[in-house]
Amino acid sequence: MEFRIADTFTDSLGRLTTEDQKAAKTTAFDLQMNPSAPGLNFHRIEKSKDKNFWSVRVGSDIRLIVHRTTSSLLLCYVDHHDKAYAWAERRKLETHPKTGAAQLVEIRERIEEIVIAKYVQAPLFARVSDDDLLGYGVPQEWLQDVHAATEDSILELANHLPAEAAEALLELATGSTPKTKPIIVTDGNPFAHPDAQRRFRIMHDIEELERALEFPWEKWITFLHPAQRQLIERDYTGATRVSGSAGTGKTIVALHRAVFVTRKNPDGNVLLTTFSQTLANALHGKIKRLLSTEPHLLERLEVKALDVVAKRLYKTYFGTPKLASPKDVQNQLLNAASAAGLKFNASFLLSEWLELIDAWQLETWEAYRDIKRLGRKTRLPEVQRAALWAIFEKVKTNLAKENLITDAGLYYRLSQHFQNSNQTVFDEVIIDEAQDVSIPQLQFLLSLTGSRASALFFAGDLGQRIFQTPFSWKAAGVDIRGRSKTLHINYRTSHQIRMQADQLLETELADVDGIIEERKGTISVFNGTTPIIKTFANQNEEIQALGAWLKQLRVTPNEIGLFVRSEQQLNRTRAALLEAGLPFKILNETVETSVGQVSVCTMQLAKGLEFRVVAVMACDDEVLPLQERIESVTDDTDLEEVYNTERHLLYVACTRARDELWVSGVEPASEFLADLRMSSER
Repeated sequence: MEFRIADTFTDSLGRLTTEDQKAAKTTAFDLQMNPSAPGLNFHRIEKSKDKNFWSVRVGSDIRLIVHRTTSSLLLCYVDHHDKAYAWAERRKLETHPKTGAAQLVEIRERIEEIVIAKYVQAPLFARVSDDDLLGYGVPQEWLQDVHAATEDSILELANHLPAEAAEALLELATGSTPKTKPIIVTDGNPFAHPDAQRRFRIMHDIEELERALEFPWEKWITFLHPAQRQLIERDYTGATRVSGSAGTGKTIVALHRAVFVTRKNPDGNVLLTTFSQTLANALHGKIKRLLSTEPHLLERLEVKALDVVAKRLYKTYFGTPKLASPKDVQNQLLNAASAAGLKFNASFLLSEWLELIDAWQLETWEAYRDIKRLGRKTRLPEVQRAALWAIFEKVKTNLAKENLITDAGLYYRLSQHFQNSNQTVFDEVIIDEAQDVSIPQLQFLLSLTGSRASALFFAGDLGQRIFQTPFSWKAAGVDIRGRSKTLHINYRTSHQIRMQADQLLETELADVDGIIEERKGTISVFNGTTPIIKTFANQNEEIQALGAWLKQLRVTPNEIGLFVRSEQQLNRTRAALLEAGLPFKILNETVETSVGQVSVCTMQLAKGLEFRVVAVMACDDEVLPLQERIESVTDDTDLEEVYNTERHLLYVACTRARDELWVSGVEPASEFLADLRMSSER
């Protein structure tokens, strides 16, 4: 007998209390081990139109809903008795007449109210044929409702349709055209269809079921969207980048890609990496969950931050590096300028060093003279460049005398070593949050694979770039043109939160090589509440209002994240949480959240996190964007870059929210809040 689990089961399991979850899991394990065991109490659900729905007693009031035939058992839902029965009475399992995919279909006549509009609007899909709608996976009995759907009813209607149908309709509603699906031959097995595999999975053994149920909120462990699976399992002829706005599953693709290539090559070594140890820790935790039944794969799959990998390899080949800090370099620059009787702004000198001299490891006056100053508006005549080069050359000489090496220099030396030796350190390298990878890091990554660009797989979002200035990947040796894919379906963030956060960014973002990330067609797969965006006369009013809002939430503390721009604003978060009477934890670089506590951190540490509820506070003028960053700028383009990255920070913080979002500041508030309040779709 085939034993399957549905995503609706993991969804419902995650809504139960911890004790009820334990009992439900025990019953699920018993069903898998022996569905005919005498201790299992099956009861047919008489009012259900699908006569294969049965309930299984879990406890005094908890019931597990299964779909049982002679050849299969499907875990469908779990809840309190009345709610579980009501769910089953409104559903049926059927094979779609056109796509051939197995679907749990909600019975149409039970939900008449969703198509009643508040006022007359033009139907969105009146001109879409029944045949096209069926091709998108719309159940036949829902065709009439879909044809009548308006802007008012589409989001609610989408909640009642199979995922592939809902996504296609939302794409149509936002002006996009869903991709035509190829005809899938599944040998008569409706569960083998890619659309069915995103919601139904065969559990081959108790360990696989245990992994699926251990983290019910993290459906990505068990269920994958067909578009994600296609990107994960494809063979590539060169370096590839998967992009998409926050919540579209880029990290999920990176995680599964890392596991896929590790399984595929039993003798290969794979690196899953990112630009910070904080994010690497989060990736490692997710990989351990994904490989809980295959821990031996971790012997060949390394999950570490780029800096950690580079310093380890440098120590192996050259000894322990003596690193020069940015402060050391800045002092050297100022001393060299002073000795030469030259007056340059300290911030300008450091940015010129970091973004040109050190990043590209320029060794000669001619190289500095001829390098393209991408986007920089400060025009330097050759005489001035020559004076600057004298400063940089002096600093290079001094660093060499003191046996100091910069981070960029460390990466560069390693890159040269691996290129010259034709050595392959990793067979595959997967890079998450690739938008914040630097020039020397990118070149280092290529060298790790023996200069095989096809072994590089990047996942990132230009809208979340907060640490690196833009540069040409092609000039750095990595060309992804023609192999850049954008994900458009948001799984994490509600429609309302996504729409609000998107006001912070342009509808199109382009990198230096001209590759465009189109954000306009992004859709969210679930509905939610409108974000709260408020400004207050003073800090005390903000603290009291946020405290009152947090207090009335019906979620556990660990489902809440509270973010501020910098550590200077953490006292305001403490005051708001004390006002709400909620326990909390200030997260450090390890970003380890705790059960029963609200997670509090700066926006920089928020990357990689997600919560049902997020509050972003202290968004005041001179806090966001940070005044000290603005005051340090000497180049107009640098000023634009500061504003962009500060805007991206707020975007990152807001998009950590799944269901509810609060954003607030004290007058005069951050100018970004005015952008957030814009409600028109761009």
